[in-house]
Parts: sequence; structure tokens; C-alpha cells
Amino acid sequence: MGRLMHFEIHVDDMDRAKKFYEEVFGWTFEDYSEYAGMPYFGAVTGDDKEPGINGALMKRQSPPPEPGQALNGYACTMGVENYDSVETKILNNGGKVALPKYALPGMAWQGYYLDPEGNIFGIHQPDKNAK
Repeated sequence: MGRLMHFEIHVDDMDRAKKFYEEVFGWTFEDYSEYAGMPYFGAVTGDDKEPGINGALMKRQSPPPEPGQALNGYACTMGVENYDSVETKILNNGGKVALPKYALPGMAWQGYYLDPEGNIFGIHQPDKNAK
């Protein structure tokens, strides 16, 4: 099977990116730079007993996407319990709205954001009352 098991977020400023994901989502990081031969921090995104995957922040190897450019890669979406609270954390920690909160009727609230490194990610709050 080809189940997704790891992600990598390309960043220019490792400290800024680590701080953003620590503050917004509570992730922790482990330094694997020696093994990778470049700045590379494993991201622990939650308890291994819960659904989800871990990933990493790695040093960007090419220019970042241009502002306003359409997404041309994968976008990871994080499940959250309180959409509005997490959106506030994103904005207070240097993130920007890419696509505002919208309803997936009868299912959830969804939206997309830019992290301080210019990467797009989503947040998703299940809510069968979303309209």
C-alpha cells in the first residue's frame, strides 16, 4: 500500500518555522540534521496512539512559491477542535489567510493559511452543523 507516513515542510528560517508550529499546533521537534546532512528537524505532531502522521521541517532547497501562485504540491490539513481559536493562533504567530473559513455542509469547517515561510496548509474542524 502507498499510505502517507511522513511529510516535509520546506523552510528558510528554521527557528521561525519551529516557533510557529510549536505555538499554533503544539508540535515538538527532534534535531536530525546530522543524519540528513542539512538542517532537518523531525516534527512530532501528536500521540502515536491517535490517527495522524509525523513529519519534519527541512531547509528549503529552491526558491519559495511566489505570492498568489496557485498551489503546485501537496497541502497538509490539521484537524482541530476549535477552528476560530486555532485561526487566532495562526494569525498571532505570523500566518496569513490563504482561503477563508468555509463550511463543508453537514461535515466540517475548512480553511487554508500561509505559514511565515510561505507554505500553504489547512485546518479542519469536524461539525455536522456546519452550513
